Amino acid sequence: MRVYIPATFSMLESLNEDRLLHARSGWGFAVTESLRDFYTDGDDEELADIAFDEASRASLRLLDAEAEGAKFALRRVVVSADVDAEPQSDMGEAVVRLTGPVSLSDVAALHIDVAQSEEKVQAAIAAVDAADLGDEDAELAVGDALEIPLAWYDVAELGMVVELM
Repeated sequence: MRVYIPATFSMLESLNEDRLLHARSGWGFAVTESLRDFYTDGDDEELADIAFDEASRASLRLLDAEAEGAKFALRRVVVSADVDAEPQSDMGEAVVRLTGPVSLSDVAALHIDVAQSEEKVQAAIAAVDAADLGDEDAELAVGDALEIPLAWYDVAELGMVVELM
């Protein structure tokens, strides 16, 4: 199953070093039967976009918890991987629990914010909790960040990304 795992740049550094990605709390996002049932009109590509966006939004929360001064603390990261995962529909339509750490060999792609997105990401980090509680202005701030596409990197570029960014 293709799983979108919310991450941070420091998690990419660990993936490069250890060849394993430990998803925070073991959560990821994927096209599940619950997601298909909820969005009856979407095709597989649209449903994958929804799951990816959920991972991107979850990355905002990880950035909020990231240690101050961490490298690229204002850039969302999503790791796409082909792994086994168990749907957790009680947690959300696209939520899955990974069965363990993700091996680098299972990673399909890396998705990382570009420098120009940092201002909007910073505003979204500050607003994400309020947005979840229904604050419309906060939801707009989060939406502004989520509208920015993440840059795509082949997994073979991981070492270069970590070393040269």
